[in-house]
Amino acid sequence: MLLTEKMKDDIFSPSERAIINYMFEQLELIRDKTTKQIAEETFTHPSTLVRIAKKLGYNGWIELKDHFLHEMEYLNSHFTDVDANFPFHEHDHLLNIANKMATLHQNTIKDTLSLMKFDDLQKATTLLDQATEIKIFGITNNLILCHDFKAHMNRIGKRVSICSIDSEFEAASSNSQTVAILISYSGESHVSHNILPLLQKRKTPIIAITSIGDNTLSKQADCVFRITTREKLYSKIGSFSSNNSIGFLLDVLYACVFSKDYQKNLEYKIQISERYDHRKSSNKVMEEE
Repeated sequence: MLLTEKMKDDIFSPSERAIINYMFEQLELIRDKTTKQIAEETFTHPSTLVRIAKKLGYNGWIELKDHFLHEMEYLNSHFTDVDANFPFHEHDHLLNIANKMATLHQNTIKDTLSLMKFDDLQKATTLLDQATEIKIFGITNNLILCHDFKAHMNRIGKRVSICSIDSEFEAASSNSQTVAILISYSGESHVSHNILPLLQKRKTPIIAITSIGDNTLSKQADCVFRITTREKLYSKIGSFSSNNSIGFLLDVLYACVFSKDYQKNLEYKIQISERYDHRKSSNKVMEEE
C-alpha cells in the first residue's frame, strides 16, 4: 500500500490529522521545516509528528517526511498529460486516441525507468545469468506478457518456465540454483501468500516485479523492480500502463543477461534462428544477407 493511502486511514487523532492535512497542503514547503516549526503552524506539539511516524511504521519524523516527499514526487511526475486509468474519452477521434495511447506508453517507460535501482538490476542480472532454471509466477494476464521473455532467453540457452498461479508444485520443486520471478501488481496476490513461502523454504532467490509502496512481495524478495503505479485495480479501461511496464522490465532483464557474454550470446542466437526460423520476406529492410 502507498504511504499516501495509509495516511488516509481513520487511525489518527484530530491533532495528528491536522498535521497530515498540512503535509499534503504544504508539500515541498515541509522539506526544510523543523518539527517545532510545523507544530507551531498546526497548533500541535512536536511529539505529535513523531507519533504519526510511529503509527505509519517509521522510526521517526525525518524518515516519514523523506518517504512522503519521494512518493509525492513520483505521483506528480511523468503522467501530467494522460490518465493511466482513462487515457482517452468517449468522444475522442480515432487518431486522437492513438496519440493519447502513444503518450501513455512513452510516459510509462520513463516512469518505470525512474523507479529502477542499479543494485537490484546488477544483482538480478547475476542471479539470472547463473541460474540453472528460471521460473516465472503470476496471474494469467501477467504470464501472457512473459512469453517473449521466455523465447528470448531460450534462444541464448537459458531455460525458462512459465508457471500458472496455482503451480505450488513448481515452487516446491525449486532449489537454490533456480531463480523465481514473481509478478504481482498489488504484491498481495496468491503469488505472494502461497508461492512465495514455498520458494523461501527451498532457498530459491526471488526477483519481484510489483507496484511501489510496501507490500508482502516487495518486503521479502531478493531484488525488487517497480511497475509504474498509476492504475486502479478495477476502475480503468485496460491495464495498458502496468502491462507495458512489466514488458519493459522483462526486456531490460533479458538485455542485461545478454550483455554478460554479448558476442557468445549473439552468435548462439543467430545460429539458432538460422537453423529453425525459415521466414522469408521481399522487404529489403528485413532481408538477411
